[in-house]
Amino acid sequence: MSEAEQAKATFAAGCFWGVEAAFRAVPGVLATAVGFCGGRSVEPSYAQVCGGRTGHAEAVTLEYDPARVDYDALLREFWDCHDPTQWHRQGADVGSQYRSVIFCHDEAQMLMAQASREAEQASGRHRGRIVSEIRLLTTFYFAEEEHQQYMEKLHLGLKQDLLAP
Repeated sequence: MSEAEQAKATFAAGCFWGVEAAFRAVPGVLATAVGFCGGRSVEPSYAQVCGGRTGHAEAVTLEYDPARVDYDALLREFWDCHDPTQWHRQGADVGSQYRSVIFCHDEAQMLMAQASREAEQASGRHRGRIVSEIRLLTTFYFAEEEHQQYMEKLHLGLKQDLLAP
């Protein structure tokens, strides 16, 4: 498949390790990477973002095959993989780096994301008001290598520990 046939999407929905794992399980998602966007620092590190000093959110960017999965399906996964009513947190993770954001790559994604948020709010699935931001993506900064596909690395490590003599 050529790069022209692939599409991109970027989401922030709490700790990026679990969000990345959720999207990697979606058929049609070809590649994922974790990183940071939406802040003011250039080339931030994980430690800086976790310290709350950069304004960035932990995010997942992905490439997908639109012939196998459409943007609306990715938006449904976004709504399902976290609680979009929590302000600057997800579960025990607290801070603006864990906020809920759809980072749109173009105006078409922006319109679809806005319609999706309205439909999700009207669905009655959530007890409170959805606080997820929708904004255009400016720059995505990749997190350090040890954070990429972290959940897979963790499971592989646990499996190896269990199999060790």
